[in-house]
Amino acid sequence: MKYFVAVAGNIGAGKTSLAALLAHKLGWEAFFEPVEENPYLVDFYQDMRRWGFNSQVFFLARRLRQYRGLLDRPGSIIQDRSVYEDAEIFACNLYQQGYMSERDWNSYHDLYEAVTTLLPPPNLVVYLQASVPTLLRRIGLRGRGIEHDISPEYLAQLNELYERWIAGFNLCPVLTVLMDDLDFAHDATHLDQIARRIVDRLQGKETIALV
Repeated sequence: MKYFVAVAGNIGAGKTSLAALLAHKLGWEAFFEPVEENPYLVDFYQDMRRWGFNSQVFFLARRLRQYRGLLDRPGSIIQDRSVYEDAEIFACNLYQQGYMSERDWNSYHDLYEAVTTLLPPPNLVVYLQASVPTLLRRIGLRGRGIEHDISPEYLAQLNELYERWIAGFNLCPVLTVLMDDLDFAHDATHLDQIARRIVDRLQGKETIALV
């Protein structure tokens, strides 16, 4: 049977690493975030209020294009970051912080809802839940320059939005994985436990939450 699993979680939660490792372990195809450079990013960082809407629409368009393409793949797939997070987390945060007007936010969210209702949801969303200290530690370890100035406050804001989104998400089952005490990249038993929980949930089985 063909499955579609989306991995969701805050910056530094481990989405990309987990998607890659699970794809290798389960023989699935992994899809990662679009690599096309957003032509609005430079302007956005100089004037977030002016360019926030434009930047988010670009990201949404690219995410939806990828989403449509991956649904046509013949085998099971696992996606690094879901289409829902662009709107429900990152665009919403811009709006809440005053970087997107209410008019622009309403227009953006109407577009997002109109398009996503036409797309079939994943079979499962795997939500990687991590505390701010864990996120900061992992962000520091990967050493990406663009993430150097990410603040604890920003990560906390995103965590709050993630928790609210997951609490109300009902398009498909959600498997929450607690990340603070896991190191699936270096401990094969942790990866095995996560993979087993995912497969069991997809097959309608309930397992003891070891992770």
